[in-house]
Amino acid sequence: MKQRTITAILALLVFVPIIIMGGMPFTIFIYLLATIGLIELIRMRHPEKGFVPYVLSALLTWVILLPEAVFTDIAWFTKYELISIMIFVLLAYTVLAQNAFTFDQVGFVILAAFYVGLGFFYLIETRDGANALRNILFACFIIWATDTGAYLFGRKFGKRKLLPAISPKKTVEGALGGILVAVVVAVIFHLVVPFDHSWLTVMIVTVIASSVGQIGDLVESAFKRVYNVKDSGKILPGHGGILDRFDSMLFVFPLLHFIHFF
Repeated sequence: MKQRTITAILALLVFVPIIIMGGMPFTIFIYLLATIGLIELIRMRHPEKGFVPYVLSALLTWVILLPEAVFTDIAWFTKYELISIMIFVLLAYTVLAQNAFTFDQVGFVILAAFYVGLGFFYLIETRDGANALRNILFACFIIWATDTGAYLFGRKFGKRKLLPAISPKKTVEGALGGILVAVVVAVIFHLVVPFDHSWLTVMIVTVIASSVGQIGDLVESAFKRVYNVKDSGKILPGHGGILDRFDSMLFVFPLLHFIHFF
């Protein structure tokens, strides 16, 4: 617990100033996090031989992270054409590698790049948009409140297992408690920093975001269960890897954009 606390404090001391700065430092930092998360996911499945699959998958992820504005002054490709080219290159590499890198591995790498890339892409979009700090803080508070509420309610009242085959320690009571605490935090947040939405809208969105955040957490738990690993990585002592800390965010930030809450 002491190690987890120290790591969390140090991470916040790094993460919060970079969020406040925004701009290029924030974008570079998110690219770094996304790249580490992608490597964690690929290594979870099976460490690839050689560096080419890692390089190609990282390039695809970086393309996904690029904002649309980058392509407005480029006459040659749209973003989606460039993504398509990267997929074709990955497929061509299966021939060059003489099936040492297979079609199944290409499919995994592409899905991994979208899973990691889209989540971090919408984090960058949130920081570059209007009311950026408010929106990022709101999403983070909802996620942290959900995690805290699920832990506390799960320990105190947890009896019925939520999905024991995926995450044996999570309970139905914990999941509901996480949503309840998230709603309380959202109400307080809306009092202090109001949104241009009704109270009912904020509460409904919070319930949905809290639920989706827990699904994101369970998705990463499912990966670890299938690939028989405890943590996605070791870069954050006491917490695991980048994906262990950002799994909920990878789902929540896209959701809040898809429903046009931000």
